Amino acid sequence: MASLLARLGRLWRHRWVDEAEVRRALPPALLDRLTRRVAASERRHSGEIRVCIEAGLPLSYLWRGAPVRERAIMLFGKLRVWDTEHNNGVLIYLLLAERAIEIVADRGIDSHVSSEEWAAMAKRMAAAFREARFEDGLTQALEEVSALLVAHFPLAEGEANRNELPDAPVVL
Repeated sequence: MASLLARLGRLWRHRWVDEAEVRRALPPALLDRLTRRVAASERRHSGEIRVCIEAGLPLSYLWRGAPVRERAIMLFGKLRVWDTEHNNGVLIYLLLAERAIEIVADRGIDSHVSSEEWAAMAKRMAAAFREARFEDGLTQALEEVSALLVAHFPLAEGEANRNELPDAPVVL
């Protein structure tokens, strides 16, 4: 019975949070600033950063009790973050219904960064999000991911990032 109530509670949370909630948390002006920050970051390294914000999980994920990480990994593939020349794409995924954050990194950059480091980054973002400081949390995460990509995949003198993926955040 407790499991059914937990499942129904989760379903309710995910249906309650909608696109209007996303717009309140991340208005168009903020999405534009994030786009510019991603573009500026990518001028400093050969990696690709995608930001994806979703109000709630699809019903199929909720019904089977799928974890947020599973959705983030699926979107990592669907958004083609894995499909970069140097395997150094990073997805920052935010699920508003659960205030959950997942960072999914391709094998090129992930081989240089410990899982504890990724988890600490997500934890710092979560702290900002709990205080409804979405821009601060996302900006900090972008800066931290950028620093890692600059350290491990810097551009050579005169080289330009090919910009293999769009810079704008994806809102689902």
